[in-house]
Amino acid sequence: MAPLNFDAGWTSVEVPEIESLSRPVRLRSQSLPARHIFPMHSHRWNQFVYATAGTLVVTVEDCWYVITPEQAIWVPTGVVHTTGALHGAEFRNLYVADQPGLGMPHRCTVLSVTPFLRALIVELVDIDRRGEEERYITRVNQLILDQLRRLPVQDLRLPWPRSPQLRRLCEALYASPADPRGVDEWGAELGASARTLARRFERELGISLREWRHRLRLFRALEWLGAGRSVTEIALELGYASTSAFTYMFRQEMGCSPTEWRGK
Repeated sequence: MAPLNFDAGWTSVEVPEIESLSRPVRLRSQSLPARHIFPMHSHRWNQFVYATAGTLVVTVEDCWYVITPEQAIWVPTGVVHTTGALHGAEFRNLYVADQPGLGMPHRCTVLSVTPFLRALIVELVDIDRRGEEERYITRVNQLILDQLRRLPVQDLRLPWPRSPQLRRLCEALYASPADPRGVDEWGAELGASARTLARRFERELGISLREWRHRLRLFRALEWLGAGRSVTEIALELGYASTSAFTYMFRQEMGCSPTEWRGK
């Protein structure tokens, strides 16, 4: 089940019908307007989900991923997923055929995109416009495959619960990330002891409620920064006592300040 209700306020985008890949790597470019999303689907080949501009949200099974232009997600063949744009994005998707020695993960994985790979993807866009000869296209495709294997892995994901009780909790926190209630208060709200609720949460999501709330605030910060909201406004809406406290958290997680991240 998708982590969020994408039917509310989102516009569905038709998944293109592609029978086969003419090359080991095929580029598909598309401009996605704000809050436009592909329905849940899968492919007969691997997918490298990437945008040269804008922020993507990708859902896979019970996880939600926010993908910035510095990141991409590798989706193996046959995995059901969906991709949408939070505030508009220049979608630059790579379809990659299965082949011996591909050397890519067998599960969905968030990867850091290097400037060189980004340049190669942009070059693929230009190749289509120029109508380059096949030998040159083959060389660029091989460079892309070589670079894909070298991308650093990131663990930036937000798991989402399957049970209705925990979904109610997570949906409430997603809507109001500054909500300060802990397991005691939420246990009373949901009709369970704090100990029982904490056990269920960790068993179903693999992390504690405290860690999940921390990740949620980072994901919402990325979303709102991409929408152009001010750092002070974001800090307050996330429940931080000050802008400096929010900036410290953000720098610890992303390696730069919110302002620096937005200027990349």
